[in-house]
Amino acid sequence: MEAHSNEDFAVGCILSIKTTFGEEFEGQVITFDRPSNILVLQEGGNSGSGPKRNLRLLKANYIKDFALLGHGEDPLDANKCFLDLDTLKAREDSAIRQAELDAERFGVGVTSEAQSIFDALAKTHPVRWDKTVIVVMNEVRVSSPYLPESVKGGTPAANERVRKVLELERKKLQARNA
Repeated sequence: MEAHSNEDFAVGCILSIKTTFGEEFEGQVITFDRPSNILVLQEGGNSGSGPKRNLRLLKANYIKDFALLGHGEDPLDANKCFLDLDTLKAREDSAIRQAELDAERFGVGVTSEAQSIFDALAKTHPVRWDKTVIVVMNEVRVSSPYLPESVKGGTPAANERVRKVLELERKKLQARNA
């Protein structure tokens, strides 16, 4: 769509928008950032829709057509804004826990080959790093150089399963490098 003026997207305007992706929705303009060409909309035309609001960030180039439906109250009125701090704190805690779990999946001081082997084992078994040793199912240990002969501990069946996955992953790595 052609360039838009600031008046097209004035704060508080309620618009009906059709995107180049075929979506159609209504929203109230919260702000329009000219440098990035991003329009921030509160979906639904009613700013008094309660404490929960759905915001949409839309690059203006993806607007195929729009129509002005009217003007609403100031969507940024501080007296009507509501932040559920308990929910935000819970989301933050959850994101931190997930980031910590994700960080534990990366070996420190290991080769990319060792990390690939870890990732392959992680697809089918619970695994963790113990420094540079891969611990599978909290019983089988795979030490550097991460060969089938490096598999120690655990039940014979678990040991054999880890060896098999290890052999298959090593074959895949060799095929990629060939």
